[in-house]
Amino acid sequence: MRGIPFVRPANLLRSSIFRLTLVYLVFFSLAAAVLAGAVFWITANVVSRQIDSTIDAEIRGLAEQFSQRGTPGLITAIQRRAVAAERTRGLYLVTDAAGRRLAGNLSRWPDEPADEAGWLTFRLEFPEAENGGVNFGRARTFELPGGFRLLVGHDVRERDRVAGLIREILAWSLLAILGISLLGGLLMSRVLLGRIEAINRTSREIMAGNLSRRVPLSRRDDEFDQLAGNLNAMLDQIERLLEGMRQVSDNIAHDLRSPLARLRGGLELALMEDPKSEGYRDAIAKAIAEADSILKTFAALLSIAQAEAGTPRERFTGVDLKGLVEDVVELYAPLTEDLGMDLAVGPLEDIRLTGDRDMLFQALVNLLDNAIKFSGKGGRIDIAARRRGQTAVLSVGDRGPGIPEDKREEVLKRFVRLERSRSTAGSGLGLSLVQAVARLHDGRLILSDHAPGLCAALELPLAQGTPPGR
Repeated sequence: MRGIPFVRPANLLRSSIFRLTLVYLVFFSLAAAVLAGAVFWITANVVSRQIDSTIDAEIRGLAEQFSQRGTPGLITAIQRRAVAAERTRGLYLVTDAAGRRLAGNLSRWPDEPADEAGWLTFRLEFPEAENGGVNFGRARTFELPGGFRLLVGHDVRERDRVAGLIREILAWSLLAILGISLLGGLLMSRVLLGRIEAINRTSREIMAGNLSRRVPLSRRDDEFDQLAGNLNAMLDQIERLLEGMRQVSDNIAHDLRSPLARLRGGLELALMEDPKSEGYRDAIAKAIAEADSILKTFAALLSIAQAEAGTPRERFTGVDLKGLVEDVVELYAPLTEDLGMDLAVGPLEDIRLTGDRDMLFQALVNLLDNAIKFSGKGGRIDIAARRRGQTAVLSVGDRGPGIPEDKREEVLKRFVRLERSRSTAGSGLGLSLVQAVARLHDGRLILSDHAPGLCAALELPLAQGTPPGR
């Protein structure tokens, strides 16, 4: 398991991940504060309702005493309850019409006014307590016959104590949540930045020229590993392309050096010849032939580049493959006849697809060129156009030496020729162009045995729902 890469504190504090963590922390803290406020409010209301319920129960008991025994019985009941008030937290007071205290554990009638329902909240002072003491009581008041007044209430000291305890717990809980969240955010930011820094470090090493470096992977197979895997696959492809470019450059230098040297040598010989002599004309003709060979190589490279770039897709039209094959056969018939070759055509099915006719024509010409070159005089070449499901297959088979199975992928690369001496005419671009044309049409080039020889099949997808003969 890899450790967490080191991240400088300055980089951590400046990072977007850390800022997002702080934003998340702010919202999380607000949510926690709202939740704490809701808990406090609900708890305080529950305690308050319990106090009100206790007061209502006291009132019902005293009302029963008053209805059975009148004012004297009420006063006796209050005196009894006042004795136990220290334990029950009850508040009681009965006054006469003049406001004099008759019974209860309050010294005087509160100054605070009662609300419409008869409820009031008032201050309770305890002079005997050290440095004095203040509390609050909650009570209901009643007017009795004869000018008597009754107050029944409860000390809310317990409610305030519970509320204070809840406030303290919530405050410490919020501080703990903030601390843990901040610590978790820092740790998460450090981990994420560490993995991003690993990608950046690898990128810097690659930019410095070390193309073999790859982004390290963990064992978690998470989004970062998927990103790293894609980047590594991209780097592998880039390395292959660069290697291919180097190989192409080497092959271009190798393949063009000889014709350019021959072209220069022919022109030098032409300079030494009499302009009216036969040797002069031969030298010029050879120079033109060498120039044509060079131009043909560059034209093939340009065609491959156009096909791989996909730009010819704008020129896609309906293509009659049967007519295309017939045109190619007609073009090569004189050549194969001169070489004594048997050009066997068929079967040719009526197939139409959407594509670039010129590119397909060039691809088929390249396949036929290869077949003629490797079949030799008196050989046989088979060319056909068949439909296989929703795929059109253009195939060219020869009776030549063929290509070993382990070399068939290699020969599709540019300038690759199995004949290392390169004595045979050709640039090694023919099959590369055919493959580029196949990819342009979302198809593929398949090389297989022709028993004996090689069969090159160009498989091209048809539009869905294309009927036979269309």
